[in-house]
Amino acid sequence: MSCLSHWLVPRGSIFHNQFLLVLSTQSCRVRIFSSRTQIKQSLRESYRLLQLPPEGNSSLAQVKEAYLQLAKLYHPDSGAPTANAELFAKVEEAYRTVLAHQRKSKQPHQEKTIEEEEKRQAALAHRHYLNYEGVGSGTPFQRESQYRQIRVDRAAEKVLNYRQREHERAAAAEGELVERDVRQRSHKIKITQAVERLVEDLIQESMARGDFRNLSGAGKPLTKFEHNPYADPMMHNLNRILVDNGYQPPWVVTQRDIRETIGHIRKRLLVGRIRLGNPMTPKEQSQWEELCASVQEDLVKLNKTVDNYNLIVPMLTMQMVHFSLSRELDRAVKGAHQYKMDQWREKEKDRERQKEEKKSTNSAQNHKNSKHTLMYWIKNVFKLKH
Repeated sequence: MSCLSHWLVPRGSIFHNQFLLVLSTQSCRVRIFSSRTQIKQSLRESYRLLQLPPEGNSSLAQVKEAYLQLAKLYHPDSGAPTANAELFAKVEEAYRTVLAHQRKSKQPHQEKTIEEEEKRQAALAHRHYLNYEGVGSGTPFQRESQYRQIRVDRAAEKVLNYRQREHERAAAAEGELVERDVRQRSHKIKITQAVERLVEDLIQESMARGDFRNLSGAGKPLTKFEHNPYADPMMHNLNRILVDNGYQPPWVVTQRDIRETIGHIRKRLLVGRIRLGNPMTPKEQSQWEELCASVQEDLVKLNKTVDNYNLIVPMLTMQMVHFSLSRELDRAVKGAHQYKMDQWREKEKDRERQKEEKKSTNSAQNHKNSKHTLMYWIKNVFKLKH
């Protein structure tokens, strides 16, 4: 219609300009009326989303409380079953619209409070509603770390509970076997106690008869702990009894096993390297590599034993370090070279000794021959005189 009127009224005329002015005024009124209608509809929708009366008489505290309640329900990080990101976005937009409406409708001294609330509401979701089941405090990252640790603790507790239930179930399934073991153990304890009482009775009877009166050292103090007067006599005597009966602490046995194992490994490497030439042929090189791979596996097992030994050894100064394949190979190469040098020296000494023996044998033979010649000459002289 506006286009048709534009063509019917001549351009540049007074009627044309007045017509355009009236038309623009009417279009502006229509736009203002439609925008007001849209604002009213959006405001009514916002109050409806916040579950507030549509008259707009709600206070700032009521609006805030309504928004908090809905945020707890629909925030995607709230953990609630009603969490919905799209619905929470609509609730947040409605909250902003209601705040803007209250800024226009409230008194000037309340505008500052509404503006502060509008600035804060963007951070409310991340400050208050990332609750992680109400666990932790601080920034969202700190609360997330704390909640993650609590979940790990819960998982570990569940695993322990599951294992406990499995053990209880297995114990219940093997109840008869457990009861039988308990009966056997109690029977053994009774037998042991009976034997101990019998031995004690025999000792007392022997003492009453005077069988222990002629023992050497009777009535004299024990001298097994004179070297350390600060040691507990009871503990010293117990340790002495254990040592006399061949008892060794676990760390001593482990240390002995480690030394025996590394000695066997070093001997294998040394013998294997001595058998090979210098420089090695391709076949010898492959044999050496196979020996090194086998020794590497043995060293891995030995290093695990070293770790166990370091955990039970009583003093830190007695702990051991891991054995390295490279160090053992260098040791074997140097040992093989030294062994070959010693063999060469031994051969040289044998040659010198053989030469000395041969020389001494020749000198003895010459001396014998000269002595025999002298005796023959003397015999001839005596024959001539007679």
